[in-house]
Amino acid sequence: MPGNKAVVYEGPGKVEVHETDYPEFELKDGPGVNSANVGRKLPHAAILKTVATNICGSDQHMVRGRTTAPPGLVLGHEITGEVVETGPDVEYIKTGDLVSVPFNISCGRCRNCKERKTGVCENVNPDRPGSAYGYVDMGGWVGGQAEYALVPYADWNLLKFPDKDRAMAKILDLAMLADIFPTGFHGCVSAGVGPGSTVYIAGAGPVGLAAAASAFLLGAAVVMVGDLNKERLDQARSFGCETIDVSAGEPKDQIEQILGMPEVDCAVDAVGFEARGHGRESEEEHPATVLNSLMDVTRAGGALGIPGLYVTGDPGAADEAAQHGSLSIKIGLGWAKSHSFVTGQCPVMRYNRELMMAILYDRVQIAKAVNATPISLDQAPQGYHEFDEGAARKYVLDPHNMLSTAA
Repeated sequence: MPGNKAVVYEGPGKVEVHETDYPEFELKDGPGVNSANVGRKLPHAAILKTVATNICGSDQHMVRGRTTAPPGLVLGHEITGEVVETGPDVEYIKTGDLVSVPFNISCGRCRNCKERKTGVCENVNPDRPGSAYGYVDMGGWVGGQAEYALVPYADWNLLKFPDKDRAMAKILDLAMLADIFPTGFHGCVSAGVGPGSTVYIAGAGPVGLAAAASAFLLGAAVVMVGDLNKERLDQARSFGCETIDVSAGEPKDQIEQILGMPEVDCAVDAVGFEARGHGRESEEEHPATVLNSLMDVTRAGGALGIPGLYVTGDPGAADEAAQHGSLSIKIGLGWAKSHSFVTGQCPVMRYNRELMMAILYDRVQIAKAVNATPISLDQAPQGYHEFDEGAARKYVLDPHNMLSTAA
């Protein structure tokens, strides 16, 4: 049996790479594992040799100490890998298959899964509907920033790439299917982006950039991306986005300069609960800023896609209400403008197969849009630090040195 190494959250601001247990077909006790999940048998699971596993902005929320994540938690929910072993109940996924792993863990059996609402599966997390690998309050499933990872309900969850050699030639793009690309796409679909739309996306981190690329794929006429970070705005501009520097003031004024009107058809929140203010308040946290500004700039009857993360517990919030997930949202404004809001985890399986085909047939270059940058597993702490400092990159961990030789 091979060994295993993984990226472990050690406490606020600190991640390390440790020797860890090789996966077994049973959920063991450990940091963050719900007691009701301990000992859970997994004959329907597959063990993957990790080909690519990405650092996500939502991982950073935990690493910054902005959640109740326990020390010792193995991180990582964006996984692409090669199947090396399957449990006795796996019928269709085979050893050697190259696959993408949706970050949502879902059973395929409950009412929500049958309705394609895989982000709120009822059977994998005793705490609440919905689960993910290596994430706080998500049932304790071990994260995938590791050499080897376990995927339950493999026949249901895994997306097999149809041609292994062709997939490896585009592996950096396909690595985005686990979360970031479907999440950005979901934000745009939820906001009603379509041919000829004008779109404002708050946040030029990887999810915001993925949303911008998705908006173009959906036929948007104008895609505007707002952020405080010049390097990230430059990255958005590199593939055709208009950019909004929110440190210079409210987005509405800059949108009017671009469009000749202060409103857009569709808006996407790719920032979440660690939002900062605009203009003179851009150095201060104001967690409701993005949501309120999107209601301000979205036309009456429009919609807001909200893939940005909001939490029920934020120990680092500036005020007591925000520490419990209560924000000063101008819901009356949204009500008066008849806005629609879509929140929650992206149901990755609703989109990943179609997005895979868009990648394979050169309809989108998502790795280029988000500036996907491979690094070794041992470089993960450095990658977390640089990402936290605002690097305009999507760091992709390469545990087995397979990405550098892929194409």
